[in-house]
Amino acid sequence: MSLLIQSMQLNDTLMLDERCATVGHTDVYSILLIDDDIELTDLVSQFLTQNGYEVRVINHGNNAINDIETSKPDLIILDLMLPGTDGLTICKAIRPNFAGPIIMLTALIDDIDEVTGLEVGADDYLCKPIKPRVLLAHIRAQLRRQSSLIEQQHTKIVSCKGDLQIDLPNRRVQYLSQDIDLSSAEFDLLVILASSPGEIFSRERLHKRIFKLDYDPLDRSIDLRVSRLRKKLGDDPKQPRLLTTVRNKGYLLAT
Repeated sequence: MSLLIQSMQLNDTLMLDERCATVGHTDVYSILLIDDDIELTDLVSQFLTQNGYEVRVINHGNNAINDIETSKPDLIILDLMLPGTDGLTICKAIRPNFAGPIIMLTALIDDIDEVTGLEVGADDYLCKPIKPRVLLAHIRAQLRRQSSLIEQQHTKIVSCKGDLQIDLPNRRVQYLSQDIDLSSAEFDLLVILASSPGEIFSRERLHKRIFKLDYDPLDRSIDLRVSRLRKKLGDDPKQPRLLTTVRNKGYLLAT
């Protein structure tokens, strides 16, 4: 067993109340872990899941770029040495279109690797072995930084070819130059969809982000709010063009 795997053992001073310690944020963040060490990724994935994150794992570099473009994670943990496409190549390829944090991992102790990783777009660089709470602290720090940048830089969302405008600080919505009166939950739902137009959001994902609670498949609150949004936006419920239902997957807002 490698030193890194030993350092990532879940009984390494793990405190379960850490899952509630992500500072200033209650959404469920999605993390994509790209590393070819299957035993390691199992341990890291379990640890991060216990601390409140959604984790997906890829163990090969060849399909990583396409997967990132499809899954759009909030943060990526990327190993430098991968079979197929290496971590540096992946980082350089995705950086122009991926705005989230990238934490690069490597077992190599070489300043050149660190400098190269940062130059191609990595936000953070950690050498193996690393303790789980150290990795967790770096993840939280990067997500806090990202949230702060978004809050500072984005006060307005413009979507649907300019027809939909959302004033975030004042929680106001205009569609086709008309003010739209929304409830708090309807506004939050619209902001999530409008922040990533064309992206499909499952009911479970929307429910967790809006209500901060586990999703009950029998709960139709998201469907109800989508229905109300359509009505207020004047979207035909029989043939919606703005808020589209993707069967067995969820909802998306038109680009």
